[in-house]
Amino acid sequence: MNQRGRTAVDDSRPIFVQIAELIENDVVSGALPEESQVPSTNEFGAFHRINPATAGKGVNLLVDKGILYKKRGIGMFVAQGARDRLLADRRNQFQNEYVRPLVAEAEKLGITGEQLVQMIAEGSGA
Repeated sequence: MNQRGRTAVDDSRPIFVQIAELIENDVVSGALPEESQVPSTNEFGAFHRINPATAGKGVNLLVDKGILYKKRGIGMFVAQGARDRLLADRRNQFQNEYVRPLVAEAEKLGITGEQLVQMIAEGSGA
């Protein structure tokens, strides 16, 4: 569990969703490598000062997605291929939430694909 997690849980969204996102972020960043053990729901509960059942609901979201799996009597672990699945999901989400609206707006403004690529390169400092 990283220190960033302590400040990331807030009242803006359901806490169990935020717990699931924190675990996903740690898997994507490599802080939780595949086949590593995930902190228990009691540890999440104590760390974030939430009910362990709420943490368990977030963990179960990731079990349902195949990101985590349970070893009976031991705990939860990160599944093989979890990072790749999360990256693929997030790339698709990025394309749907950012790229498609960007391209649609560029077309409205008469910006060509080449101009858009140039603008992105300039915006990134490349």
